[in-house]
Amino acid sequence: MPESAIYAKLLELETHIDSVLVRKKIDVQENLRNPRCVRRTLRIYVYNTFSKQVKVEPGKIDVEELSWVLRITGRVLEDGKDSVADGVLSKENPRFSAFFKKITVYLDQGFYPDNHVVVWDSARSTAQRDGFEVKRKGDKEFTAVVRMSMNYSPDRFVVSAQLARVLGVEFDSRSRIIAALWHYVKAKKLQSPNDPSFFMCDASLQRVFGEEKMKFSVASQKISQHLSPPQPIHLEHKIKLSGNCPAGATCYDVQVDVPLPLEKDMSSFLASTEKHKEIDAFDKLISDSIKKIHEHHRRRAFFLGFSQSPAEFINALIASQSKDLKLVAGDVSQGVENERRSDFYNQPW
Repeated sequence: MPESAIYAKLLELETHIDSVLVRKKIDVQENLRNPRCVRRTLRIYVYNTFSKQVKVEPGKIDVEELSWVLRITGRVLEDGKDSVADGVLSKENPRFSAFFKKITVYLDQGFYPDNHVVVWDSARSTAQRDGFEVKRKGDKEFTAVVRMSMNYSPDRFVVSAQLARVLGVEFDSRSRIIAALWHYVKAKKLQSPNDPSFFMCDASLQRVFGEEKMKFSVASQKISQHLSPPQPIHLEHKIKLSGNCPAGATCYDVQVDVPLPLEKDMSSFLASTEKHKEIDAFDKLISDSIKKIHEHHRRRAFFLGFSQSPAEFINALIASQSKDLKLVAGDVSQGVENERRSDFYNQPW
């Protein structure tokens, strides 16, 4: 049929389009796993409020109880300004808790012996928050300590002073630190000409690793000895129970990585699975139809071959069936040459 050539071209084009779509989807997923980010300033606000409450006890004089609330919040600055404080329309940025892996607040153990440590861990609470509050009763002023561990994706490490002087990298992810070592080896032409899996250590690398020759597969393990997790941010806030409210308001600026808006568009593209489900259903229908077509094609070829030459067709079918039976019975080891001799058929069996 003349149309069959056009249909074949259509199938070829469809296969090409499918492969391109799969490749692009993999690229998008890779970009989402390692999102491109821009450096922004996260402004952290630490302050406390206090209030007096009248506690009524029967048969006693009313007593005033003092309570306080420590608040820790933060927002990403837009063009150096706090969009919420200045009333500017803010762009969509991650919420405050998304930038931290763990936040720990230490209170005075003398005043709060039973619950002087308050911990928020992102592994236990996946919901993002705009800030945190610690509420307690008390009438004594003291200094609270806040330790905040940053949430880096991928994880970043502090490079030892020895290795940092060689690679020029002080704080980065493991993969980028290993890449920096590879660039150093390439720039200094230290790769072994006889075995490319090894590289020679110059004087600087020998002082760091203590070896003259090293394998690339061992480099990651050796580098791990020179990496350490970053220290958490250390803040101190004095809980004040007098004066203006809020009391002791302080702000701190921290540099953070904010994903580009494009990454969110790509994630929304991947999240739209309804169309993918519909396409998968059509693909399954097409696959089932092709199986039926192939089955009918085999049946047609079978009967067509039988109608053209019945004797030859039956002989070929019997030969094919005998081979299959031998395979099933495990008699493939017997040679065809033995079956051509009369002695083969005069055996006791």
